[in-house]
Amino acid sequence: MKTSTTLSRPQLPTADDLQITDITITPIAFSDPPLLNAVGVHEPLVHRVVIEVHTANGLLGLGECAGGSSRLANLAVGAAAIKGVSVFDTSRMEILIHEALAAELSVFERAAVFGAFEVAALDIQGHATGRSVSELLGGTVRDDVPFSAYLFYKWAEHPALDGRPAITDEWGAAMDPEGIVRQARKMIAEYGFKSIKLKGGVFPPAQEIEAIQALRTEFPDLPLRLDPNTAWTVETSRWVAEQTDGLLEYLEDPTPGLEGMGQVAERAAMPLATNMCVVAFDHIKRSVELNAVQVILGDHHYWGGLRHTRELGTLCQTFGIGLSMHSNSHLGISLAAMVHVAAATPALTYACDTHYPWNGHNDVIMPGVLNFVDGSVRVPGGPGLGVELDRAKLAELHQQYLDADMSARDDTGYMQRFVPEFTADLPRW
Repeated sequence: MKTSTTLSRPQLPTADDLQITDITITPIAFSDPPLLNAVGVHEPLVHRVVIEVHTANGLLGLGECAGGSSRLANLAVGAAAIKGVSVFDTSRMEILIHEALAAELSVFERAAVFGAFEVAALDIQGHATGRSVSELLGGTVRDDVPFSAYLFYKWAEHPALDGRPAITDEWGAAMDPEGIVRQARKMIAEYGFKSIKLKGGVFPPAQEIEAIQALRTEFPDLPLRLDPNTAWTVETSRWVAEQTDGLLEYLEDPTPGLEGMGQVAERAAMPLATNMCVVAFDHIKRSVELNAVQVILGDHHYWGGLRHTRELGTLCQTFGIGLSMHSNSHLGISLAAMVHVAAATPALTYACDTHYPWNGHNDVIMPGVLNFVDGSVRVPGGPGLGVELDRAKLAELHQQYLDADMSARDDTGYMQRFVPEFTADLPRW
């Protein structure tokens, strides 16, 4: 005689269980080397924000984003707007945040605020279901996410200022091709990167081409990238593209604006990349019309979270555009989110950027999860982001923020403390 068997279902949280009950927004400040760029130099401390979202059943989700007083004010508005919403209802969260923030705010800022909370919501979804964020995004298509060495011209130290002593670091100076090669050797030896990006726009283009040539001589098999952050005119950009033909994997944001990029693309043999002139979905149509950009650097902080970043990958596939990922000074929560979305995005065609070698020693997550092996980071197993907050370090960096009395990052103002005639007017050459 056959007997029926009733399968028991796991007890899952209810919608009420997963309502957002509280959000903690903690501004922090952590040390940053004197890295040079087109608009100045990094200050000794960089401002960042850690977000903790709590649900009715006691689950916790983590987010991280750039700081500054205006961002903190916008995060507070966003947090108030999504109280009581289920963490699974991220579409509603996005609508509520966009409605709550002032209409005059840019789409970019509203997307950044929502993106910070969406990461935390996905982290909680993972804990509620026992799944990793990459699984929630559709599953991993790669177990290890490749990253590129991110080189900077830099001073040997933060100079003494207003009674503060000079601040040295382990990297030393990199103000010429020899210094850049030395920096690359150290970074590749420690992290195993398989491609190299140089932040340019600091010295006249001919000097930066010399650095690229020196890197090619030292690392003949590694793809190279150069990013001057729109420091050059169209004519200069075309000249640099000609001089670096055969040297660069891609040339990133050589000149301002889509029209200018389109004019450069007409002559450049290598792809042009951007994280400056295509940073929202409504920029893509015009970019395609002009064939201005052949590689987009996605960033979940810019594009409105992880799901929208994955959608960006689909659009890139549709139009035959390459996809990499942009980085700003970040810690492990952002790195974990970046790894999960990169792992779940089939369209990723280039290694991602990361500042982690410059900032990771300050991390607010417990160590041991995010490790670089041969230039790649293995996707955390989860659930959620797969990382845990280091509350002692969080408290330390929050106190450092309070002591510093910071309002916003100001590369230009900091540079002018030492080079009064410096301006951030671009293009410069």
